[in-house]
Amino acid sequence: MGALRPWHIAVLVVVLILLFGAKRLPDAARSLGRSLRIIKAETKSLHDDDRDLAEKADAQAAYQPMPPQAGQQSYAQQQAHVQPPQQQPYAPPQAPQQPVIDPVQRVRDN
Repeated sequence: MGALRPWHIAVLVVVLILLFGAKRLPDAARSLGRSLRIIKAETKSLHDDDRDLAEKADAQAAYQPMPPQAGQQSYAQQQAHVQPPQQQPYAPPQAPQQPVIDPVQRVRDN
Protein backbone atom coordinates (compact mmCIF):
# COMPACT_ATOMS: atom_id res chain seq x y z
CA MET A 1 0.00 0.00 0.00
CA GLY A 2 2.77 2.46 0.90
CA ALA A 3 5.13 1.36 -1.88
CA LEU A 4 6.26 3.91 -4.44
CA ARG A 5 5.12 2.74 -7.87
CA PRO A 6 6.60 3.86 -11.22
CA TRP A 7 3.45 5.76 -12.11
CA HIS A 8 3.82 7.78 -8.84
CA ILE A 9 7.23 8.93 -10.04
CA ALA A 10 5.85 9.78 -13.49
CA VAL A 11 3.06 11.89 -11.99
CA LEU A 12 5.58 13.67 -9.76
CA VAL A 13 7.85 14.48 -12.73
CA VAL A 14 4.89 15.84 -14.74
CA VAL A 15 3.79 18.04 -11.83
CA LEU A 16 7.33 19.38 -11.36
CA ILE A 17 7.64 20.18 -15.08
CA LEU A 18 4.30 21.98 -15.02
CA LEU A 19 5.18 23.97 -11.90
CA PHE A 20 8.75 24.98 -12.67
CA GLY A 21 9.09 24.56 -16.41
CA ALA A 22 11.59 22.46 -18.30
CA LYS A 23 14.22 25.23 -18.29
CA ARG A 24 14.41 25.66 -14.53
CA LEU A 25 14.54 22.01 -13.48
CA PRO A 26 18.23 21.41 -14.44
CA ASP A 27 19.26 24.58 -12.59
CA ALA A 28 17.24 23.57 -9.55
CA ALA A 29 18.78 20.08 -9.55
CA ARG A 30 22.27 21.56 -9.91
CA SER A 31 21.79 23.97 -7.01
CA LEU A 32 20.30 21.18 -4.89
CA GLY A 33 23.38 19.03 -5.60
CA ARG A 34 25.71 21.90 -4.61
CA SER A 35 23.77 22.48 -1.41
CA LEU A 36 23.95 18.80 -0.49
CA ARG A 37 27.72 18.78 -1.16
CA ILE A 38 28.19 21.83 1.10
CA ILE A 39 26.10 20.27 3.87
CA LYS A 40 28.07 17.02 3.60
CA ALA A 41 31.42 18.86 3.80
CA GLU A 42 30.30 20.93 6.80
CA THR A 43 29.00 17.94 8.75
CA LYS A 44 32.25 16.08 8.05
CA SER A 45 34.31 19.03 9.30
CA LEU A 46 32.15 19.27 12.44
CA HIS A 47 32.65 15.55 13.06
CA ASP A 48 36.43 15.95 12.61
CA ASP A 49 36.46 18.93 14.99
CA ASP A 50 34.62 16.89 17.62
CA ARG A 51 37.15 14.09 17.25
CA ASP A 52 40.05 16.56 17.63
CA LEU A 53 38.48 18.03 20.78
CA ALA A 54 38.00 14.56 22.23
CA GLU A 55 41.66 13.74 21.60
CA LYS A 56 42.75 16.97 23.29
CA ALA A 57 40.50 16.27 26.26
CA ASP A 58 41.98 12.78 26.61
CA ALA A 59 45.49 14.22 26.50
CA GLN A 60 44.64 16.82 29.17
CA ALA A 61 42.95 14.24 31.38
CA ALA A 62 46.11 12.14 31.33
CA TYR A 63 48.19 15.13 32.53
CA GLN A 64 49.38 14.84 36.10
CA PRO A 65 51.60 17.37 37.83
CA MET A 66 55.07 16.27 38.79
CA PRO A 67 55.57 15.46 42.47
CA PRO A 68 57.74 17.94 44.39
CA GLN A 69 61.42 17.13 44.61
CA ALA A 70 63.10 16.41 47.93
CA GLY A 71 63.18 19.52 50.10
CA GLN A 72 60.47 21.34 48.13
CA GLN A 73 56.89 21.87 49.19
CA SER A 74 53.88 21.51 46.97
CA TYR A 75 51.66 24.51 46.29
CA ALA A 76 49.00 23.24 48.70
CA GLN A 77 51.59 22.85 51.45
CA GLN A 78 52.89 26.36 50.81
CA GLN A 79 49.38 27.80 50.98
CA ALA A 80 48.67 25.99 54.25
CA HIS A 81 51.36 28.07 55.96
CA VAL A 82 50.18 31.41 54.55
CA GLN A 83 47.99 33.34 56.97
CA PRO A 84 45.16 35.48 55.65
CA PRO A 85 45.58 39.25 56.00
CA GLN A 86 44.17 40.80 59.15
CA GLN A 87 40.91 42.62 58.61
CA GLN A 88 40.26 45.87 60.43
CA PRO A 89 36.89 46.29 62.12
CA TYR A 90 34.28 48.35 60.33
CA ALA A 91 34.31 52.01 61.29
CA PRO A 92 31.22 54.07 60.37
CA PRO A 93 31.87 57.31 58.50
CA GLN A 94 32.57 60.35 60.63
CA ALA A 95 29.87 62.97 61.10
CA PRO A 96 30.59 66.43 59.60
CA GLN A 97 32.48 68.79 61.89
CA GLN A 98 30.29 71.84 61.29
CA PRO A 99 26.74 71.87 62.57
CA VAL A 100 24.05 71.48 59.95
CA ILE A 101 22.02 74.68 59.51
CA ASP A 102 18.49 74.52 58.22
CA PRO A 103 18.26 76.70 55.07
CA VAL A 104 14.80 77.96 56.02
CA GLN A 105 16.04 79.03 59.47
CA ARG A 106 19.03 80.78 57.89
CA VAL A 107 16.73 82.82 55.60
CA ARG A 108 14.56 83.83 58.55
CA ASP A 109 17.59 84.95 60.56
CA ASN A 110 18.74 87.33 57.82
